[in-house]
Amino acid sequence: MNFNKAEFQFAAGKASQLPASDLPEVIFSGRSNVGKSSLINKLVNRKSLARVSATPGKTATINFFKVDSFHLVDLPGYGYAKVSKAEKQRWADLMEGYFNQNRYFSLIVQIVDMRHSPTVDDMNMINYLYSRNLPFIIVFTKKDKLKKTQQAKRMLELREELSEYSDIPMFPFSAVTGEGAEEIKAYIEKRVEETQNKISKDV
Repeated sequence: MNFNKAEFQFAAGKASQLPASDLPEVIFSGRSNVGKSSLINKLVNRKSLARVSATPGKTATINFFKVDSFHLVDLPGYGYAKVSKAEKQRWADLMEGYFNQNRYFSLIVQIVDMRHSPTVDDMNMINYLYSRNLPFIIVFTKKDKLKKTQQAKRMLELREELSEYSDIPMFPFSAVTGEGAEEIKAYIEKRVEETQNKISKDV
């Protein structure tokens, strides 16, 4: 699978604007400023496929990218305090509308800052994905911001903090060195192939 073959296709600000699902969808979810764009750009080996914003909460649409044989779906970041109540409600309606549709959800990549305990918003999203039985992994970003000894310690702590989800695959990741990228790509590829087989049977 060629992750380098990636191009922007469309953006949806409302659930009614979402296109029909015709390919496996790999979805990236995380709070504002967690390093989501940096992770996406590293996976597809591009500098700015997903915009790295200095302003948290700026991405307000669900962005679809065609990557080889699947859609990479970039969800708007959550948890930014300065966003208005109306905007938070629009975000909630957009997310609910998206996940309630009959779509080929291949994998949700739920992103958490490795340096800190998952936020309330992180836990709400993880609980939601888990309770809906949606396929997801957890990627811990900002690994390069910690020293080696801190990295191992934080991974142990995070596994303890998320012990209720011990059956969910977890991957530490560094946007600087790319450490963890190949393992994440291999898992995505496996899930996409499984979804492709399902689509073939549905046709």
